[in-house]
Amino acid sequence: MRKRVKKQKPEIVTAKVSPSPTVYPQISMQRNFYKSHPWHGIQIGEDMPKVVTAFIEIVPTDTVKYEIDKETGFLKIDRPQKFSNIVPALYGFVPQTYCGEGTAVLAREKSGKEIEKGDGDPLDILVLTERTITHGDILCQAIPIGGIRMIDKGEADDKIIAVLKGDSLYGKWTDISECPKPIIDRLVHYFLTYKNIPGEEKVAVDIDEVYGAAMAHEVILKSREDYRNLVG
Repeated sequence: MRKRVKKQKPEIVTAKVSPSPTVYPQISMQRNFYKSHPWHGIQIGEDMPKVVTAFIEIVPTDTVKYEIDKETGFLKIDRPQKFSNIVPALYGFVPQTYCGEGTAVLAREKSGKEIEKGDGDPLDILVLTERTITHGDILCQAIPIGGIRMIDKGEADDKIIAVLKGDSLYGKWTDISECPKPIIDRLVHYFLTYKNIPGEEKVAVDIDEVYGAAMAHEVILKSREDYRNLVG
């Protein structure tokens, strides 16, 4: 008598498929759940130092000085602007930069002045544009054309001057030599006076030099090196 053999059911192999965003919306949202820190979480740009990303904190229409809170990455109120001195361009910083020892050494070599250290902040940037930008807390692509070597209380505090990439009026400038002198004078005057309060002792800020694009690139690269040393 023949022995009956049980037929085995064919094994069904199922492919692992990622959950659909419509079924598990919380999964697709995870990647955007946390806002990138403007200083540490945003890339400086692949074409730096010729083109850099700028995080804008304040604009010429602001009557309050905002600045980034280094711990949280949110904008905070630094102080109300009590007087008529307003920033003459978009003002912010270059992500993943830091004014540290290398930046101070560069400023000391170029100026021949006693500079103790960098100011310990990201590299400041001013972005010129013909358009009215109504608020800060935004990113833009900027083309550095020069800078202001500023020394504040013995600390290197360079200000990069840039133009908004694609701007129909300023966007084709590549060097500070193409910028009309009244615009440069306005920028310099702002930093010479923005900390002074009528009736109080004047704050001495040393504007050593207004330099061109080549030096601006050097400052950006040095501050980038300082940042890498800072974060290890």
